Amino acid sequence: MFIKISRLMFACLALTAMLITAAHARALIYCSEASPEGFDPGMWDASSTHNVTGQMYQGLIAFEGDTTKLGPDLATSWQVSADATVFTFNLRHGVHFHHTSYFAPTREFNADDVVFTFSRFLYPDYPFNKAFPATFVYPQNLGLTNMVASIEKLDEYTVRFKLKQPNVAFLSYFAMSFAPILSAEYGQQLMKKNLAHQINNFPIGTGPFQFVSYKKNEVIRMAANPDYWKAKQRTDKLIYAIVPDANVRVNKLLANECQITSTVRDDDIPILQKHANIVIKKINALNISYLSFNMKHAITSNRDVREALDIAIDRNAIHKALFPRGDTLQAANPFPPTVPGYNKNVVNEYNPERARQLLKKAGYGDGLEISLWALPIARPTNPNGQLLAQLIQQDWARIGVKANIKTYEWGEYLKRARNGEHDVYMSGWTSDTGDADDFLSPNLTIAANGPECFKYCSVEFDKLVDEARRTTDQKRRVSLYEKALEVMHHDRPWINIAHSTVSIPMTSEVQGFVMAPNGGMRFENVYR
Repeated sequence: MFIKISRLMFACLALTAMLITAAHARALIYCSEASPEGFDPGMWDASSTHNVTGQMYQGLIAFEGDTTKLGPDLATSWQVSADATVFTFNLRHGVHFHHTSYFAPTREFNADDVVFTFSRFLYPDYPFNKAFPATFVYPQNLGLTNMVASIEKLDEYTVRFKLKQPNVAFLSYFAMSFAPILSAEYGQQLMKKNLAHQINNFPIGTGPFQFVSYKKNEVIRMAANPDYWKAKQRTDKLIYAIVPDANVRVNKLLANECQITSTVRDDDIPILQKHANIVIKKINALNISYLSFNMKHAITSNRDVREALDIAIDRNAIHKALFPRGDTLQAANPFPPTVPGYNKNVVNEYNPERARQLLKKAGYGDGLEISLWALPIARPTNPNGQLLAQLIQQDWARIGVKANIKTYEWGEYLKRARNGEHDVYMSGWTSDTGDADDFLSPNLTIAANGPECFKYCSVEFDKLVDEARRTTDQKRRVSLYEKALEVMHHDRPWINIAHSTVSIPMTSEVQGFVMAPNGGMRFENVYR
């Protein structure tokens, strides 16, 4: 009898252990709306890309929890000079880069990795850049090359950045999605093999998850980093199922084929709320959706035309159709009212009659024809690009403007827009920091738009933004940003549409998920 009971107990214990192991090993599947542009975070600025790289890489500092407060990450502490020109970082000991089938690190993270990462952004003649010439979109748009005077390794665990002029926003750059630290040792290995370009295909970071495999437009597989310096994740396998169609994402979530999904349309929320096992988390994110004019094309280079197209749009009707829940703000400024520097005197206008007069003044009294690019995927800032395009098309038709709607696959859309092939295209921006500089500098300054200047190039605007960056007087900073927004409003490079609420649906078994202020996905400490 004793033996039988022991065997029964043993069997129960074994079964319990198996169940615990199975629960621990269950994959967490996220339905993503788009494929990443690549895996080198410095090269790309799409949120869909950084929602992937953010799981594998880490920066010197990070935003804490659901706030924009800066806290330690790969740096344990830092010192900033009183004039905001010298930034010194004390680095963390005991951090290991990912050990994978294609790379085995022989040392811990140190200052060499910080120098390697940022030298790629700053110096076109840096050896790795010669082996793999790349465009670093976000650093370029911020003007880092002209901003940083030097980067210096003081010892194995101390790095110092010196700026050419003060920049009170500079510290926050190290927590942004473009600034995670890459392995210098891995870079050297790739160069020796003449495979430097593989740094964009096979990522190596220090983050909680490491790369396993990728099939474009289908799936990304990641695994828990066994050497993670904080603690190994309870989620062993993190899988991104790439599902551009919002309807399909909703159906997959309801079928538990994914446990969490990227943003869905407002119309989908009531459907999901009927299911007891679905939880919807939301946040008023630091974002903007807008239309961007091509300032180099003959028609849209005319300021009167741009103003006419702006004031011809019925934003009330658009918001009722696109955001029926009513929790989205109409955008008059390029950033939300919660951001210091918001200008309350800059407001939207709906005036089709005056729009017709402006077109006549510009020489287009008989009408005109332009292309309007529709966003091909649902984004938090724009859940239905086709519907938005159709509504704007109708509004513009009323003032004699024929808008030809065009769209492309997401990667192709971004590529063609960066080449300036559009007349007007839809875009959006989400800030990491909640600082006005993070909306304006990467998108609207001359540094951001390069020599082509087909987006926006205003010396007056740049001067105000640059001065705001340099001043440590917060009241003066706010005043400078308010003036910059008046210049922008006069020039009309954008048609501001909305500051949206980001809703992330998930099954009730998902634990530990915290909404980031920028609406981004962070899966550290998230599990089923």
